[in-house]
Amino acid sequence: MLKKALFVSGVASLSMLTGCATIMGKGGPQTVSFNSQPDQAEIVITDESGNKVFQGKTPTTVSLEKKRGFFAGKRYNVKFSKAGYQEQNVTLDTQPGGWYIGGNLLFGGVIGWLIVDPMTGAMWTLSSDKVNASLTEADKKVSANEADMKVVMLDQVPQTLRDKMVKVSK
Repeated sequence: MLKKALFVSGVASLSMLTGCATIMGKGGPQTVSFNSQPDQAEIVITDESGNKVFQGKTPTTVSLEKKRGFFAGKRYNVKFSKAGYQEQNVTLDTQPGGWYIGGNLLFGGVIGWLIVDPMTGAMWTLSSDKVNASLTEADKKVSANEADMKVVMLDQVPQTLRDKMVKVSK
């Protein structure tokens, strides 16, 4: 009977030394896929400090850290660009995960809430596992000279404008 009581109290004690998000989820990086329409867009990911974390082309998959520090989640700016298309920026943020919030009520307790899950980063979840960008074509820029140029016969030019004309020789 004493061995059974020791075993049960040992298991209960060990369960109090873990966090629910650590048990059910995982600490460390989270895999996120990045796609664009059209494909082969340049992608640059920077963190909240402006440090470049990744640079490549879509489609791609990247492992991103979720924790910046104890009780501090990461935030990323994702820039999509491609020649002939408008640049698009997307923010990828972290939020407390469901297992961290609700699961610690059931399994992890105070130690999971205040120590284990914040320390391992398991408390955080990135706002999306998939980031899709639809790039829109950039407007074709036409200079004022190209937009206003017309070819006309001399007799079609009004008399008031003929004085302002300049003769161009070859």
